[in-house]
Amino acid sequence: MLKLAVLISGGGSNLKALLDATADPEFPSEIVCVGSDTDAPGLAYATAAGIPTFVIRPSDYDSREEWGQLLAAAIQEHGVGTGPNPGLVVSAGLMRILPAGFVRWFSPHLINTHPALLPAFPGAHAVRDALAAGATETGVTVHVIDEGVDTGPVLRQVAVPVRPGDTEDELHERIKREERPLLVATVRNIATGELDLAAVRS
Repeated sequence: MLKLAVLISGGGSNLKALLDATADPEFPSEIVCVGSDTDAPGLAYATAAGIPTFVIRPSDYDSREEWGQLLAAAIQEHGVGTGPNPGLVVSAGLMRILPAGFVRWFSPHLINTHPALLPAFPGAHAVRDALAAGATETGVTVHVIDEGVDTGPVLRQVAVPVRPGDTEDELHERIKREERPLLVATVRNIATGELDLAAVRS
């Protein structure tokens, strides 16, 4: 059983998809903790499911690296990132760039979802950037987090067409509808060994 630590910053729609999937006893992973950098409303999903949560705010620390150390320690308390079965850290809407020390500790067992077909449109405004560039297609990527910004090895992608007249919100919502099942499927593939993260490490 693959242990998951899930990190969020917002409403937690990806977390909810993972919670729904892991509620099935046949699903080969379990969420052991959910963390955030803020009082994210999505934490309520974990609380309702009886899963431990924690909030570690960057503003409470003198540096990003110190924040990352405390975040890593909180995750490790739940058995992720330690021992022969390191589990998996899932950035499922965490709106922070993780510090290099944190990434080095967990990678390659550290994945993220991104609302574009990487390497196109990295960064925090991927949907807006795709529209501004006049792209006719974008999508969603699940990738390993490395020390760059959305530069880690791509694990899975799904394309989403850009429709004439799309607003940023409309396009982002269609991407999210593909993002949730893609994340669940990717976690399943990692848990079953179909995806070997060590083999794709950059």
